[in-house]
Amino acid sequence: MNDAPKTVLARISGRVQGVSFRAWTRHEAQRLGLTGWVRNEIDGSVSALFQGPAFAVDAMTRLLWQGPPAARVENVSTQQPETAQPCSDFAVRH
Repeated sequence: MNDAPKTVLARISGRVQGVSFRAWTRHEAQRLGLTGWVRNEIDGSVSALFQGPAFAVDAMTRLLWQGPPAARVENVSTQQPETAQPCSDFAVRH
């Protein structure tokens, strides 16, 4: 198991706003012990930053393809940001 620290910035598109995607993401990230944030974007997508052990970040990235029951995820793109401020919790940003 890889528990080295990892940071991933994800962008999720499809029917992901107005379906409790941010609340679901926060719940799942906290369950996995991750820090970071999630927010709606003006184009209808959702962005999220996850920080924590690599195995937990990877698990969260896989979960994004499912989302909450009312969501319809069409795409999840991820990248490792060159710089990211450490987060102390997992926040829903507005």
